[in-house]
Amino acid sequence: MSSSCYLLEAYVKIYISLELLSWWREIKSMDLHEKIANTIVNLEDSNKLGTLIKEALEKKISPNEIIEKGLRKGLEKVGQKFEMGEYFLSELLFAASMVEDAIRVLMPLLSARSTENKGTIILGTVRGDIHDIGKNIFKMLMEANGFKVYDLGVDVRPEDFVDKVKEVKPDIVGLSALLTTTLPEMKVVIEELKRAGVREKVKVLLGGNAVTEEFGKKIGADKVAKDAVQGVNFCKEWIAK
Repeated sequence: MSSSCYLLEAYVKIYISLELLSWWREIKSMDLHEKIANTIVNLEDSNKLGTLIKEALEKKISPNEIIEKGLRKGLEKVGQKFEMGEYFLSELLFAASMVEDAIRVLMPLLSARSTENKGTIILGTVRGDIHDIGKNIFKMLMEANGFKVYDLGVDVRPEDFVDKVKEVKPDIVGLSALLTTTLPEMKVVIEELKRAGVREKVKVLLGGNAVTEEFGKKIGADKVAKDAVQGVNFCKEWIAK
């Protein structure tokens, strides 16, 4: 057999080995994602969650991936159990606290905080909606990426968004809604921003399980984020332009 054939055979073996290694790592990552999610769903000991996160980091799984494919997925399933009446508010809040504590641990490993503020965002859950779990996760990620965040909380009136925009002159306004019944409030906020003459001075980002991209386009929002990480990426892109 010629030397070129030997080289080709060696190359093929190396390629197959690398592909198998990549496949194995992906399978192991999926296992850890599921374990992290299930720890939250089953409301298990926070120490176990911490151990799994440490293991994931040791296996070079990124903090963003841990948050989106593990923590957020687990919290979504808890939310589904709450909606079906399997879990009560106390279980929902306990799961949310587990996730928030875990993200605080991961924050130093996310993009380092900049000594120079990268941008400013006003954030709030719209009037009539008191859900803030997703908003709080997004807030922590934004702060970890060097943004100044003004969190107006939940059940925020449209005029309060407008007043804060006039006061701090942010780059972005983030509106959150979990309930479909409160979606019209997002449109009201955008209309009030237009009426106050400040809509063109800010980007409007929508988030929450009830929000769709189609709805965002219909009411004139700039972007709709399907999750917290995507929302952060949209904001970073805007500031970079």
